[in-house]
Amino acid sequence: MILDSVFSPKTIKLNLESTEKDELFEELLEVLVSVYPSVDRTEALSAMQERESKMSTGIMHGIAIPHGATSSVEHIIGAIGISKHGIDYESLDGSPVHLVFLVLYNSSETEGHLAVLKDLATVLQDPSFMKNVIEMQSAQDVYDLLLRYKGNL
Repeated sequence: MILDSVFSPKTIKLNLESTEKDELFEELLEVLVSVYPSVDRTEALSAMQERESKMSTGIMHGIAIPHGATSSVEHIIGAIGISKHGIDYESLDGSPVHLVFLVLYNSSETEGHLAVLKDLATVLQDPSFMKNVIEMQSAQDVYDLLLRYKGNL
């Protein structure tokens, strides 16, 4: 799966308003539903919460990758959110989250979902990505930055 087909400028939200994880899930789901109206909010939220109950998806250095399988999507879709103030996420490292990649996928797309997580992990290993993405002024800038770093894969 290619990151540029999972995320788009339309599914990127700068200046997240959420201060807690549950609010964040709802806020980013709203972004996805505005672009993909067929997404079942209740099912998607339940899938993300179920995954989160197993272990926090707040992985490192202010980054979270909540994800879940839902039958209301046909292919892998995602939203990106940026919080200048940070979100109380119960991350593995205890830090507030500033950058979120929400990924929804159909259960038949398990292999593609893992490829997306792998590509994100590769991009996020470069500490300059986090620094640069926080400074972006538009959704298009964030998307272009992701594509630029993805090019290094």
